[in-house]
Amino acid sequence: MEHTSNNSTESQSYGEDKTVIITGATGHLGQRIAAHLLRSRVKVIALVRKSSNSDQAILLEKQGVILSEVDFDNQSQLTKACAGANCVVSAVSGLEEVIVDAQTKLLHAAVNSGVPRFIPSDYCIDYTKLPYGSNRNLDLRRREELDKAPIAATSILNGMFTDLLTGQAPVVLFRLKRVVYWGDADQLLDFTTMENTAEYTGHAAFDETTPRYLRIAGDVINVKGLKNAASEATENKFHLLRAGGLGSLQTMIKITRTLFPKRKEVFPPWQGMQYLHNMFTGKPKLEPLDNSRYPGIRWTTVEEVLAKLEK
Repeated sequence: MEHTSNNSTESQSYGEDKTVIITGATGHLGQRIAAHLLRSRVKVIALVRKSSNSDQAILLEKQGVILSEVDFDNQSQLTKACAGANCVVSAVSGLEEVIVDAQTKLLHAAVNSGVPRFIPSDYCIDYTKLPYGSNRNLDLRRREELDKAPIAATSILNGMFTDLLTGQAPVVLFRLKRVVYWGDADQLLDFTTMENTAEYTGHAAFDETTPRYLRIAGDVINVKGLKNAASEATENKFHLLRAGGLGSLQTMIKITRTLFPKRKEVFPPWQGMQYLHNMFTGKPKLEPLDNSRYPGIRWTTVEEVLAKLEK
């Protein structure tokens, strides 16, 4: 895969007369999206709940983001808050009450206020290729209402966030110097950093010709490549550890889900296992990739992310 430079040398200016509404701006991805939009010299308005008084919100305001307190259960208020925007970008995280209910209210507000573009909070593997029931969180992203709405909606699919390999995704085991996997060691996997995803989203917000889905990957690599990347990044020799076939992983998921259901937790252990199972099947592989749609983005490799962990 081609890589152009460590970061974009300069952000494209879309003009101070442009406005983007963003929800989930206090989250890890949302903060990054807001930062890229600000560098594009547009007005960024973050919708926050009236009860929100977080340090992240205060930091956003100091950076130049306009905070707009709204009650998501007040549709007229939400509609008024979206008025005049060029695009509504969602970066929320949660379960049905957030991903489905709150985003549906936001969608209606965007449509009713005449916003031309909507980017939902997807940012994942290609769930459109997966059978229903294979991943609880991704099932929530299947929205017929969004597909039928009179608005230009674009979902950005980025595989797994590369950042998760530094600890949250149990694939690269640093202490054991092993890369664990299930199934086929040659199966290609898609990884994109949050920073790259945020920058791409910032460009897509003002692209009036986007299709329903855009697919990106900062690095496409199999577990053999992960092993080599970890070895180069840490200057320690890593080895592969095959934990079993995909069937055994599916069994582990069922057992873990029975013992630790945690229905109200967004990312219980079994949810991460479902995501890995999906990736190792190869079904949600992102293709074709739309990386070249916005020239100048520097796509960060897996090795670079792992190397930063060592510094």
